[in-house]
Amino acid sequence: MESFQSSKERRALILQLLKDSSEVNVSVLSKELNVSEVTIRKDLTELKKRNLLMRVRGGAIRLPEIRLGDDTAIKFKQLINQKEKRAVGKIAASLIKENDTIILDSGTTTLEIAKNLHNFHKLTIITNAINIALELTTYNRFTIILLGGHLRESSTSTVGPISESNLKVFYCDKLFLGVDSFNMKEGVSTPNIEEANINQTMMAMSKETIAVLDSTKFEKRSFAFIAPVSKIHSVVTDNGIPSDIKSQLKKMNINLYIANDI
Repeated sequence: MESFQSSKERRALILQLLKDSSEVNVSVLSKELNVSEVTIRKDLTELKKRNLLMRVRGGAIRLPEIRLGDDTAIKFKQLINQKEKRAVGKIAASLIKENDTIILDSGTTTLEIAKNLHNFHKLTIITNAINIALELTTYNRFTIILLGGHLRESSTSTVGPISESNLKVFYCDKLFLGVDSFNMKEGVSTPNIEEANINQTMMAMSKETIAVLDSTKFEKRSFAFIAPVSKIHSVVTDNGIPSDIKSQLKKMNINLYIANDI
């Protein structure tokens, strides 16, 4: 294939290739377009900034088609910002104390918390996420409570009146809330109405709400409102958090924990 000197032409072709095959590889693109892998990575980074693709190890994948109110499937979410989520999960796990009763909301970042509980011997953990419950069984020592309800296939989690009713019999120390969108003016939100409802119940039954999110979730708004930012006690994120949001959280006396090990 001929060399594309124009970055605009090259990036347009990359998007066309993604449309046709759903996935592209850096080394393959480098050879096909006759440019360096460094150049291709810059192209993919720029296209990601414009929300035109998802970056994955070794290349990129096509964005899933999403309608208003729809969820991005967890299999896609797991591919996005993996290093940031792992670092956030480690920091968030350090906020747990022995003998705590905690809620782990569904999500790829809260799953990383579940993977970092090796230092604890006695915890009671409530979750509506099947994949998180399965991860927790590997420890063989925690009390694990999986909420019943309607299965939301995109996130492999339970929602609905049964989940909410199950949850209302527990008083919890900490909720680790996986956040889809975090907006200082318009609050915390999610694409799914039933998810918003179960999140609100989780908050009501917890002494402390800790929002866990990678920094790409800031300054966004989703379809269904969960709560104003003032109802959040702590935020755990990565060092990509905008400086103005740092300042605003500090003014609101919301604890901020930043994972720098990325």
